[in-house]
Amino acid sequence: YAMLLSLIFLIVLVAAIVGFVFRHEIKTNFESNLNLALENYNVTADGHSEAVDTIQRTLHCCGVQNYSDWERTEYFSQRGIPRSCCKNQNDCSEEDLKDPNKAKLKVFVDGCFFLVTSTMESKMSVVAGISFGIACFQLIGIILSCCLSRYITNNQYEMV
Repeated sequence: YAMLLSLIFLIVLVAAIVGFVFRHEIKTNFESNLNLALENYNVTADGHSEAVDTIQRTLHCCGVQNYSDWERTEYFSQRGIPRSCCKNQNDCSEEDLKDPNKAKLKVFVDGCFFLVTSTMESKMSVVAGISFGIACFQLIGIILSCCLSRYITNNQYEMV
């Protein structure tokens, strides 16, 4: 049992270290994937487009760096900025979303990349605290299972 807990502890420790070391690569990869999702954004029900809409609605943001990122997409030339960027869904017409000057007043101007990464970084302390607590319980379990094993081998019980 102690060996199993030790193995799990080491796996979690290695995963945490790898995540910490490669955090900048994770950010860069996320930004490039978000840019790719904007380029391939369409109105069909694919997962990437739904994810972009969900992020924009939830975090009240638009585009990667700001709302003007949509101007470089094919979707913008056809329909303008997506409705998921609108501050008020009832006050957002398709004509407004096609004109960047009018859209600036109707959509969220902040980009999603900064908001997503700052939200993730703010939640990292909670994740680290929970992980540290679980690691402490694992270490206590390893120590107690070793003590139990030593106690059992020192006091040979009679088999009935």
